[in-house]
Amino acid sequence: MDTEDADQLVSLATDRPFWDRFFSVSPLVIVGSKEPNGQHNLAPKHLAMPLGWDAYYCFVCSPRHTSYHNISREGAFTVSYPRPTEVLLASLAAAPRCEDLSKPSLLVLPTFRAREVDGVLVKGCYLFLECTLHSIVDGFGPNSLIIGNVVAAAADEHALRAEDQDESDQIFQFPLLAYLSPGRLAEIRQSTAFPFPEGFSR
Repeated sequence: MDTEDADQLVSLATDRPFWDRFFSVSPLVIVGSKEPNGQHNLAPKHLAMPLGWDAYYCFVCSPRHTSYHNISREGAFTVSYPRPTEVLLASLAAAPRCEDLSKPSLLVLPTFRAREVDGVLVKGCYLFLECTLHSIVDGFGPNSLIIGNVVAAAADEHALRAEDQDESDQIFQFPLLAYLSPGRLAEIRQSTAFPFPEGFSR
């Protein structure tokens, strides 16, 4: 890096949260969990991803959130990936609770039963995961990492990659939803192939 480039850098203090100082790209998912009264909670999460190449999935949560305690108690959770056209579903799932801790906004969310765990998934999404609890790792400041074993997965047929379909065309026709933290959304339609070097392997 030459001196001119270095002069344009702004140092960010790391002794306090700095992630909101810039935009970053994440998925946006809806995590489902079962409440003590037998009803189901749905909450949007963006710090979420596969954990490696095998059937593990993780997301960041907090002991302050209902999802954390539901999953810890019940040992299972679900994950639904909304389409860009269904972002209202994630918004409704983010609505605050009432004084009696109920969440009336969830009553209008269309759901269907999971197959392998006691939970629900959100209709209109394109990817669905059902997970049993692998572990919870506390200690990341006020946050925790919840890790699940994926025991069932399903996807809309249009979301599946196909050898006879151009991938850029597929993504253009069936775009993906991205969360631009903090607080913005994007519809991903344009994409190009990554220039992997010859001989690259994961």
